[in-house]
Amino acid sequence: MRIVVHDYAGHAFPPSLSRELAARGHEVVHAFASSLQTPRGELRTREGDPSSLSFREVAMDSDYVRYKYSFLRRRKMEIAYGKEAARFISEWRPDAVISGNTPTEAQGPIVRAAVGCGARFHYWVQDFYSLAVDKLVRKKLPLVGIPIGAWYRHLDRRQFRDSSTVIAITEDFAPVLSQEFGVDPSRVAVIPNWALIDEIPSLPKDNDWSRKHGLHDKFVFLYTGTIGMKHNPGLLLELARHYAADPEVRVVVVSEGIGSEWLREQSAKENLTNLVLLPYQPFGDLPAVMASGDVLTAILEPEAAEFSVPSKTLTYLCAERPLLLAMPAGNLAARITGRNDAGVIVPPHDTGAFVREAAYLRDSPERRGELARNARAYAERTFPIGRTAQAFEDLLTSA
Repeated sequence: MRIVVHDYAGHAFPPSLSRELAARGHEVVHAFASSLQTPRGELRTREGDPSSLSFREVAMDSDYVRYKYSFLRRRKMEIAYGKEAARFISEWRPDAVISGNTPTEAQGPIVRAAVGCGARFHYWVQDFYSLAVDKLVRKKLPLVGIPIGAWYRHLDRRQFRDSSTVIAITEDFAPVLSQEFGVDPSRVAVIPNWALIDEIPSLPKDNDWSRKHGLHDKFVFLYTGTIGMKHNPGLLLELARHYAADPEVRVVVVSEGIGSEWLREQSAKENLTNLVLLPYQPFGDLPAVMASGDVLTAILEPEAAEFSVPSKTLTYLCAERPLLLAMPAGNLAARITGRNDAGVIVPPHDTGAFVREAAYLRDSPERRGELARNARAYAERTFPIGRTAQAFEDLLTSA
């Protein structure tokens, strides 16, 4: 079978699916967007990969990062990207397309190209882009925002209708698909996300990366990944303020973009030398980056909880470190962490609770060790790619 796995964002875990499908005898192209400001996986062939696997970087306007928060310019670039991805699909003529993490108006041409060349299109729902846009424009443009939000919902509804299967990463998405978009539950397949357990070993805190950044002998609260509109960087700022007088503590943020820049400005104003801001690191350094943290943190705003599951949390579980999550308890990432006793969860707007639990974890080395071991044990049980790839393969061959 000829398969395109399209992960617009180029995240770390989807290439493992493409590699496994190719190893099972399928011809697979893993496609992704260029010029995005986001954590990236290893998006190239490597020694030992099947010859039936290739990677395709689809051109995105190089100014996209600059105009990411300009709605009209961003929209124009995303539409152009979708047409470019669609052109490749029409030329390569796959049997199946799996596409996720893709803005609604970029996804549209991809769906049409897949259907047009006789391929089955499988909408891989990582979050609900149209619902996020709807909430944002209604808040910023109370009157004009209503028809804009309705338009994006309409586009998503049409794309779900044209899909052979809608692949949801959590059962929580099923009622949203049914109630908001009219998707028949029989057309929804739930396949949870995973992390690269085989590529993220548990490493010692004292490693080359931590020594390079002077963190090997400090207590580190670490955040790595996107800080965008659905996050609250103020929690990390408050944590740095709390430990400003403690020379043994660092709050390390590995990120780029609007949230990171805001933290940089606030840090400079307050001279918070314990707040360490770093750009995204190469994927190969990620195990050492996370091992440098004593506590790994993640943040998600309440309005994003129903349509987002932070993949960074799943990656954190592999690192054998305790988690500190500021997000609604009902979010899947929070539920996994709580059920497996792998970390502490606090409400996303409760700054006091966030700082208190951070202090508790800092002062409780035995508890940190227990949480860390539980996290790694869950990841080892759950994330090996074979079972997940089998679920996708069954879906593709039976559709």
